[in-house]
Amino acid sequence: MHPLLDILRLDAPRFGPKLADAALSRGLAVTQKDGSTRAIPVTATPVILPKAEIARRAQAATLLSRAAFKMARAILRSPDRELLLGAMSPVERRLAEATVDRLNALATTRVDYFVAGGVPYALEVNATIPAMQGYSDIAAQTFIEAVGRHAGLKDAAIASIAGRNGSNALALYRALLEGYAQQRGGATPNRILLLCRRNDAQITEQRYLAARFCDFGTEAEVVHPDELSGDEVIEARGKKWDLVYRHLFARRLEETPAPFVEHFFATWWKWKTVLLNPPSAQVEVKTTFARLSLATQQPELAKLAQLSDEELATVRELVPWTRLFRAGPTLGPRGERIDDLVQWVASDPARFVLKRAWDYGGKAVFVGRAVGTPQFEERVRAAYGAPLDWRDVCARAANDPVGGGLVVQEFVDNVPEEHLLCTPDGVHPAALYVDFSAYGSVQGGRAPDWGGVCRGSVSQIVNIVGGGGVLPLLTTEVADALHTAFRAQIGRTIRS
Repeated sequence: MHPLLDILRLDAPRFGPKLADAALSRGLAVTQKDGSTRAIPVTATPVILPKAEIARRAQAATLLSRAAFKMARAILRSPDRELLLGAMSPVERRLAEATVDRLNALATTRVDYFVAGGVPYALEVNATIPAMQGYSDIAAQTFIEAVGRHAGLKDAAIASIAGRNGSNALALYRALLEGYAQQRGGATPNRILLLCRRNDAQITEQRYLAARFCDFGTEAEVVHPDELSGDEVIEARGKKWDLVYRHLFARRLEETPAPFVEHFFATWWKWKTVLLNPPSAQVEVKTTFARLSLATQQPELAKLAQLSDEELATVRELVPWTRLFRAGPTLGPRGERIDDLVQWVASDPARFVLKRAWDYGGKAVFVGRAVGTPQFEERVRAAYGAPLDWRDVCARAANDPVGGGLVVQEFVDNVPEEHLLCTPDGVHPAALYVDFSAYGSVQGGRAPDWGGVCRGSVSQIVNIVGGGGVLPLLTTEVADALHTAFRAQIGRTIRS
């Protein structure tokens, strides 16, 4: 444990409320449907890792994202395409079919890990809205400022320390510029449009990113689907836009139809305006992840997806055993023969987690070890309308076609950690399940210095919109600098 944490636990009541206020003012909040906001708590206890380890997890995220991208493309071009297409909404399906042969890059992706025994196990790949680049920066940089001031540092010293911690917003900006340059012969965009719904749950983060992009030197605004128009070039608010950064689930176009936007998403390669990322639900559908896991035991599947040796080795090392949850034979985590997957999983709930193949927000996730808890029963009732035991959940899940059915994944034993949640009213101890999400890209050119983001929740199903908080992620170098500042402050106090 880093010695800085001992000081933070003692001093958190003094700086914690100010930290929470500052983070909220910068955009660390969830926006409700009525436009009101709810603060996302930030912890006074950060996650501290060597810079090299953060970079290693980001590189692994890129390799896993590439592997998922290749696997999804291979499936959509195969007779098994319904495995993915059948999971999608009508709009998502139309877009996937229209663009499968055109989609060849993703500027930004995110891989969510649970860490057990020091190993980051990848639970899923996010390619539809791989968000939280802004949230992560807000949490880390606001933390460094609040703690730095509490330790008596001057603004210039604080800015220097914050700069050494890195920035996911800057990495996103550079990834977008790289993606644009690859499609436009090395050119640089003059304007970036961040596309999201009105009152999107993460709209404060999008506004933060737009402000940061402006700081980096490119005009940027958050714009909504009903504001877009144009012919060859996207227009909005009286301006022409060179690049559209999509923060919009394609299926949302069924709730609030926007025919122009759907047309743009289906024909983006014909436009002078670049779209990053184009809709790519097929990459995130968990069936794709299950096929990656299966490819470690079926060489012909790895060959079909054209996985590199490095990609396959990363899948083998970091992806928990995952399968599409259907009755019938398969191979277990150690290559053992399983006569019937459903019966095998039903007999040992502590080892497994069931997840809907295409869903978001963690709504249809059933953790076997949580059987009998109110959270488990609430999720089962929401999905199936009645309380069910684990065997009955397995039986229903195996025949549930919604969202492409469910996948089963070997449980990763992520142990709760003691943290201090900060709110404007005070600092509160909490035992949190903490994940680590690392960013990556699926595109050529120079990769930016991606970092990560850490979320904490009292539930084993970690989700920001559904509750929980953000933990500042610090490099060991930055934690060392803050610890040195506190020691110097103590020395000055003793001398005086």
